[in-house]
Amino acid sequence: MCNMTFEDTGGDDSTERMESMAKALQDILSSALPQGCITVGVYEAAKSLNADPDNVVLCLLATDDEEDVALQIHFTLIQAFCCENDINILRVGNMRRLAEILGGVKPGEDPMDMHCVLLTNPQSCLSKDPALSKVNRFCRDSRHLNQWVPVINLPD
Repeated sequence: MCNMTFEDTGGDDSTERMESMAKALQDILSSALPQGCITVGVYEAAKSLNADPDNVVLCLLATDDEEDVALQIHFTLIQAFCCENDINILRVGNMRRLAEILGGVKPGEDPMDMHCVLLTNPQSCLSKDPALSKVNRFCRDSRHLNQWVPVINLPD
């Protein structure tokens, strides 16, 4: 697996493009959350993928701990399933920011498992969202560069 980002490919606008992708991803998540188009958690995502893969439009894999072997095995299986079912995948850096966007920690509860997040329900108005189109195009362009799981780092 290649962990190269567009920043590594050179180009004058690579930093601007990454910032633009991070903003688009934040916009997508913020608009999808109130519509109930988000599935959060490795096991919940696996159940959703197994039950109805055609309902999933984007898979986000987030981790700040690259040493967790069990998590990496889960990621490998999820990535393989998504590739087989033509589901775009993004690796997301800054899991704390992802949790903030999705409201992952509620008072008196354990933090949610934010390692895998699915964007679901393409029948909603979200399917015509220009930010989602932008992220999908980014994923497609990354595959043309043999980067099957591109990385986006969410700013603080």
